[in-house]
Amino acid sequence: MKRNDIFLTVGLVLTCALALTAVLSFFWTPYVSTEIGAGAPFLAPCAEHLLGTDNFGRDLLSRVMEGMGATFSIALLTTLLGTLLGVAVGAPAGYFGGWADELLMRFCDAFTAFPSVLLALVFVSVFGRHGFSLFPDSRTNVIFALALVFMPSFARIVRGEFARARTLDYVRAARLMGAPHARVMFVHILPNAAPVLLSSFAIGFNNAVLAESSMSFLGIGVEPPSASLGYMLSEAQGYLSRAPWYAISTGVAIALLTLGVGLIAEGLQRGGRR
Repeated sequence: MKRNDIFLTVGLVLTCALALTAVLSFFWTPYVSTEIGAGAPFLAPCAEHLLGTDNFGRDLLSRVMEGMGATFSIALLTTLLGTLLGVAVGAPAGYFGGWADELLMRFCDAFTAFPSVLLALVFVSVFGRHGFSLFPDSRTNVIFALALVFMPSFARIVRGEFARARTLDYVRAARLMGAPHARVMFVHILPNAAPVLLSSFAIGFNNAVLAESSMSFLGIGVEPPSASLGYMLSEAQGYLSRAPWYAISTGVAIALLTLGVGLIAEGLQRGGRR
């Protein structure tokens, strides 16, 4: 088995296992994640509480599972929306070039002029966390904010692929046969750009995980008492000496999630360079 295949296989197995855990958390957890007094406060890992308990006696395994579900769903929806926006902006810019390219790329430059997490924090602060809520704990504005700040990176990647493809023979042949521009862009060129987009999607997913965790760590993300890996890590830093398992379990969950998707991205990139 080649090295890129090993990266891809390990990444897929790890990511699928964590994704199943995230999906399972929406239907079942060992305890109710918000239940105070499920065990004694700061209980070390044991048979009843495999990851121990936090300062309120809440079961950490249940909270890590729910936090994984929140972080995974937010990162996935953020990356999907960011990719769609990036394709909508980058495809016409790369395909048509000229003034359309200049206008759309300057639009992207306006977003990249600010640090991404800072821009997301400003968005959530201005519009609040309840304005367009589709979730019970108001995650929608976080998704919109992060998708907007990730959109320029996807747009630039798509632009480059479309600018390269527009001069190729199969695109010229499609135009000579009378295919409309929309068909050429989204039926002929976009599928050929899929391998690059998949790798970029995996990298964007990892960035979304870290950005959402950072926002929740700062208190502008998933609202307590709902579990979030970033907010749990923020809580755990005050009890590092008394209950180190609190921070370790949360930090390992974030690390494994980014590691699995990172290995997928590495495998796809190595496969694309062969």
